[in-house]
Formats: sequence, C-alpha cells, structure tokens
Amino acid sequence: MERTWRWFGKNDKITLAMLKQIGVEGIVTALHDVPLGEVWTREKIRDLREFIESYGMRWSVVESLPVTETIKYGGPDRDEQIAIYKESLRNLGLEGIHTICYNFMPVLDWARTDLLHENPNGSSNLYFSFAEFAYFDIYILKRERARDDWAQFRIKGVERDIVAEADKIAKTMTPEKDRELIENIVIKTQGFVSGNFKEDEQHPVELFRKLLDLYKGITKEQLRENMRYFLDAIMPVCEEYGMNMCVHPDDPPFPILGLPRIVNNEEDIAWFLHAVDNPHNGLTFCAGSLSAGAHNDVVDLARKYASRTHFVHLRSCHIFPNGDFTEASHLGGRADIIELARIFEKENPSLPMRVDHGMTMLGDETRGYNAGYSFLGRMFALGQVQGILATVDRELGIDYQQPGFFD
Repeated sequence: MERTWRWFGKNDKITLAMLKQIGVEGIVTALHDVPLGEVWTREKIRDLREFIESYGMRWSVVESLPVTETIKYGGPDRDEQIAIYKESLRNLGLEGIHTICYNFMPVLDWARTDLLHENPNGSSNLYFSFAEFAYFDIYILKRERARDDWAQFRIKGVERDIVAEADKIAKTMTPEKDRELIENIVIKTQGFVSGNFKEDEQHPVELFRKLLDLYKGITKEQLRENMRYFLDAIMPVCEEYGMNMCVHPDDPPFPILGLPRIVNNEEDIAWFLHAVDNPHNGLTFCAGSLSAGAHNDVVDLARKYASRTHFVHLRSCHIFPNGDFTEASHLGGRADIIELARIFEKENPSLPMRVDHGMTMLGDETRGYNAGYSFLGRMFALGQVQGILATVDRELGIDYQQPGFFD
C-alpha cells in the first residue's frame, strides 16, 4: 500500500521535509483555509499540489472535502451546496487528485473525552469514556432527552449504569474540569479541520446546541436517504472525472447525542454500497473506528469490503471490560493490522494507507501538534506498519518498494 500521512497544510508544525525523511510517499490533506461550503478553486488546489510535489511526494487523498450540515439534514439550500461540492470535485479531478475521504456524521466528526490518557509505558493516547461523555451530554450540553437516551444505551457484553456514573462524576466536577472536557470533545478534536467549530470559538456549547437543533426529527432512515440523495447527485461527476468517494465510518461507531449515525457496522456498510451501487461509491476502511465497537469483526469486514475500499486507515483500538476504549499499539488491539495488511495487499497493493492516530510520546505533547496527530508517535507507528507490509509482501511475492536514501 502507498504510505501516506495526514498533513494539515503549510502551517502544520510537521513539515513536508520531515515527512520525506521517514518514507512518506503520499500526502493526505485538504484546503483548510477555504471556508466551509465554498468552492475549492483549481488555483488553490494547484498551488498546494505543486508545493507537495516540490518535496517529491504527491497529493494522494483529500481528507476531507467537508459535507455541510445542510446536505446531511436536508436543508433548503441542500442542492446549492451539492452544486458547490460537484464543482470542487471537478476541480480536484482536473488537477489529478481522485480520492476523497469524507464523513456523513452529524455535527461531530470524531469524539474523545481524554486526549492524553496515560499508557503503562508512559506515553499517552486518545481515550473515550462513556460516563464522561454522558456527563457532557446531560450536565453541560443539557440535551433534552440525554438522561433517557443514556439510560437506554447498551454496550455489547457490558452491564453498567452510565447515568449513575455520570451523576457520580458531576459531584467531582469544577468549572475548570468542565472547560477541559468541552475543549477535548468540541474544540481540540474539531477545530483544526474545516468544519463547524473553530479553535477560537468563544461559545462552543451554544453553537453545539444550535447544530443539534437542525437535526430535530431526523431519523436514521431520513439520514440514510439524505446520504443516498447526495451520492446519487455527485456520481455523474465522479464517473466523468474518475473521482473515488470513500466515506469514513462513524467514530465512535455508536449513535450519540440523540443523533442518528449510519456507518457503524456491517449492515450500514452494505446499505450505502448497495443504495448507490457504483464503484466510485466506496469506503474508507478505518480499522480504528470499526475496532472501537465490540459488535464489529474488523477482519471479516475487510475481507467482505476490500474491493469497495479506496483508502485505508491502519490503527487499532483496545476496548476495556467496561466498554470504554483507547487507541492501541499498531501491533495490538482488536483490529489485527497484520491480517488486514494481508487482505488489502492481496486485493489492491496500491491503495493509499495512513497509520492515523498514534501515541503521544517523547515530548510530542509539548510541540503543539493537533490532537491525535503527533509526529514521533505516528512515525513509530509508520515504522511498525512498514515492517508489517514488507513482511506480508514477501509472503505474497510482491516487490516491496521502500524508498531509499538516494531515491
């Protein structure tokens, strides 16, 4: 697979010169300076593409060309926003960029409650606590049905009273702790992408409530229909310009905040692939997101859907006995990255792959990197995965092309 790296543009503290040294071949990025819902022009796309190419790499994947909320909930300007999206797709295709990772998650992209959860070896990882997230929903967001929803929430194989746990947490919280939790859930995980929240957002909870209100009455069936409508509308452009759309699974793979989420499991994947049965409609196989749900057999999903996968995120999650989860080592956790490498190398060894979230280690936490996107932690993970790929390719008789010092 092509070794890629998510990079956040020219202002990223991790430079392309650094990435070239560690064997990165392709860059996964976006036009983060373009406001949400505006056209990506050929000029802006070309400028960034040529900048990447000047370092001997290529712009392999767009992650992401954001799908605006109005497209997701079916707002009055949905068709206008879809037209803008199609124009951006055309411009990307004309500039030679053909793989688009996107998501159809309402309001939030990915969610964690602790961004520096300490590991036994002294490093740290992203962590999701159901009780802390329920506390945020019930006590900070004060969503109308939050308490009832969490009372009914079930985790496969786990018996726990999440509402009682959230109530216990409430007795220990302070305004400072509340602010830290808000930053972890809303600002630090969302603000560095072109989305709903900005890093300098002054009233994130109020904005959060307004966004949730847009989805009142939207069922899982309606959200699915809105996704089908969007995909149907853009497929002609995808066919004409060779654009591969690959949706990212929901992270975490559960309904949260009273919002429907529609890419959680095998049933959901099968639904959207059959709803718009076009080879340009595919999957970002995020092993980390899928492995965060005990209901998902990640290796089995890879075998079934490798042919409709256009992009791979190799990471793995560990689920604790109470159902909470954390990012795991790229050689551990539930995802079985070694077997996933075998599956995808057999199916399509040229697929772009990135290691995704890595540990925060050896001072990463002091360098101002985006949450989940450390340098040394991801470099360590990339080294592990490159070793896996070299071994698997030798097993399969594939010529493993590791860039050398003099290439």
